Amino acid sequence: MSEDHTIKGGKTSAVNRRQFVRTMAGVTAGVGALSFSGSAPFHFVRGAYAQDAIGNFPVNGSTVVYGFNVPQTGSYADEGEDELRAYKLAVRHLNEGGGMLETLQPSALKGNGVLGKKVEFVTGDTQTNPDAARASARRMIERDGVIMFSGGSSSAVAIAQQYLAQEKGIIFMAGLTHSNDTTGKDRRRYGFRHFFNAYMSGQALGPILAKEYGQDRRAYHLTADYTWGHTQYESMKDSTEKQGWTTVNNIMTPLGTTDYSQFLTAVLNSDADVLVLNHYGQDMVNSLTQAVRFGMRDRQVNGKQMEVVVPLYSRLMAQGAGSENIQGIFGTTNWGPSLDDAGSQAFVKTFEAEYGQPPSQAAHTAYVQTILYSNAAETAGTFYPPEVIKALEDFECTGVGPGKTLYRGCDHQAFHDILVVRGKAPDQKKNEFDLLETVEQIPGESVKYDCDMMPGELGPYEPTA
Repeated sequence: MSEDHTIKGGKTSAVNRRQFVRTMAGVTAGVGALSFSGSAPFHFVRGAYAQDAIGNFPVNGSTVVYGFNVPQTGSYADEGEDELRAYKLAVRHLNEGGGMLETLQPSALKGNGVLGKKVEFVTGDTQTNPDAARASARRMIERDGVIMFSGGSSSAVAIAQQYLAQEKGIIFMAGLTHSNDTTGKDRRRYGFRHFFNAYMSGQALGPILAKEYGQDRRAYHLTADYTWGHTQYESMKDSTEKQGWTTVNNIMTPLGTTDYSQFLTAVLNSDADVLVLNHYGQDMVNSLTQAVRFGMRDRQVNGKQMEVVVPLYSRLMAQGAGSENIQGIFGTTNWGPSLDDAGSQAFVKTFEAEYGQPPSQAAHTAYVQTILYSNAAETAGTFYPPEVIKALEDFECTGVGPGKTLYRGCDHQAFHDILVVRGKAPDQKKNEFDLLETVEQIPGESVKYDCDMMPGELGPYEPTA
């Protein structure tokens, strides 16, 4: 268990109350008033919305528990560490005020908890592994009684947790997940994503790459072999080919690969003049630094300077790879600490004061997801998940980043401005964290797509278990 932090109560509708009481009556029969568990939808003793539904039932008293499930080990552990910093800060602000609580509009949050209850939290380690993440999330639900959970820095992990959320009737506010599938074919009513997706990266980056490097280019992709990598590759292939590029080949690489020499040798033996690294976290650090060591950026191919592209960037990855390796390399990010809007700067200021360094995009999305869930519960006047979900669907706000942010109701994908960035040269840096320059801020509207472009079904408001 981590630090204490809080939230405020309310009532569900009469229909929901009656239905929930009937559910609980069936679950608790023969088990005892204070110890029900099992596979029924709302099964845990400490679930605060159960108190809403059945009046004075003694559910966790004056506190509620959130679950933060992050990669503390594995390829994406650096991202997970920064997510956890942000989650702790979000809980502090919910309980005490400050940060984006002062900029979010519309907002029902007051900085005295949510629905009159203080927020506490528990943490878990996803190990950057879907099975481990699901097991950790299940423990949070069944043992710790979390009323919502969040986290993850892998789309396979996010999707596994999102299915569990639907089964258990607990809202999952996805952390860093970039696969199209998260809010595409694997979308679920109980899952929401603030982070942008691979399609948006492709749409934002393709035209800029063509402008910088020309339309007559031949690209070789190395791609992380799981759901995010697959959709990232397809999105970049589609976007660049529309700009006139040719895709030479693609190799799927296992998550957690440390030696990319065999894959890079295949690139060197081709006639590709662009290497696209569809990798993230430590995988990107390893593949990029080894590509530079192989002399990729010094090669002339087809009469052109060979270029490297990293479609999904982060400051943490840039730090790991080093400014001498990332300089001039293009990619996209969901958010950056240099943004000057009020919400971003409120977050950056409080994060730096707490931790002595700027937040990453992983930290930003973790923080925002926690604040927006809490605001939805406060707005709905209950923790009862179907009502909180309805408060989140088609919710539009300002104050959590540049411009407007919209949780689209049809697929639970958020739309907001995203950034095309480029690695800075060592002599351009203002400090050790100043590694990426913003080339263009892409409006959320310009990367929007029809909901049915990515088929999928959200499922029912009532949980499936």
